[in-house]
Amino acid sequence: MKKFLKNLVTKNKHLSEDEKISKRSFISFSVFFALQAAGVVGFFKLKNQPLDGGLLGGIQEPLRDGLETNEKIFGGSFNPGKLAKEYSKEEAVKEARINGNVGTGEDFEAAEWKLNIVKNSSEYLEISLDEIKKLPKTEVIYNFKCIEGWSQVSYWGGVRFADFIKHFGLQPEAAMKYVGMMTPDEEYYVGIDMPSALHPQTILCYEHNNKSLTPDHGYPLRLIIPVKYGIKSIKRIGSMYFDNEKPSDYWAERGYDYYSGL
Repeated sequence: MKKFLKNLVTKNKHLSEDEKISKRSFISFSVFFALQAAGVVGFFKLKNQPLDGGLLGGIQEPLRDGLETNEKIFGGSFNPGKLAKEYSKEEAVKEARINGNVGTGEDFEAAEWKLNIVKNSSEYLEISLDEIKKLPKTEVIYNFKCIEGWSQVSYWGGVRFADFIKHFGLQPEAAMKYVGMMTPDEEYYVGIDMPSALHPQTILCYEHNNKSLTPDHGYPLRLIIPVKYGIKSIKRIGSMYFDNEKPSDYWAERGYDYYSGL
């Protein structure tokens, strides 16, 4: 082996500069094409993997396993006392960008709206917007972040989710692992881990820039949750329920991260 390497080094010494360049180029291109071929093979191998089943359908199992691992890491390190950075009212945009309209169609009777709560006892609560507005108001001005890559400082007002839970006697429900929320037409729905839902900046929101929400922003009631990406801030909440299993989630079913934490 030593003799072979010695002969190789000796041979290289006698190569011209052009020959050395050609040799290096050949090696570089060979490595490049080998890596490219490996990438293509890996892509098709991953593409042919079975999709994750159940409520988290949409992507191949190895990818979902990776997202589930991330969730365990970030969920396990979640600090309920750590607040998202807040800003002044002057720094907030005059009109927040509209990030989707699934579940906010025009076939909606605002005058008949009530928030429907499914309790663990199978009892139901129907709560009006006026009842919600009687609770202490909380304002949140933070950098709303969308999975599409944009963000903007926006100003919202409503009632802390934790205060809402306490006021309406939903502590047994909040002892569960998740809360699920759905629009009245059931077209959009989210599942949220309870620690994030009970975070002090999470609000059931009825105002934007100190004015009532517009239909595009989720009138009469939406969620604002600064510790999550915008896909979790469901607009026009119609119903709410609690579970120890992950509730259905619109974007998780389409291959996105269920946790969606920041």
